[in-house]
Amino acid sequence: MVPFEAILYYLILVDAVFANVAAWSGYGASLNRRFSVFARFFPITKGWTLYYLVLVLWVGSALLRLGVLFY
Repeated sequence: MVPFEAILYYLILVDAVFANVAAWSGYGASLNRRFSVFARFFPITKGWTLYYLVLVLWVGSALLRLGVLFY
């Protein structure tokens, strides 16, 4: 059985990858205009999404060392 943490991690990883695709492809600017209320707190910019991806990968490496991922 797959642990809950692994499923949650993979969902967040997919979110981080799609956020980076949106930011680096230029689609993030239109999303920031469309969802301006959320964009004040969570802007889709290259720097923030890259930071988000690095943090997600760091948590993934910790989960991998604990043996939670890749059963």
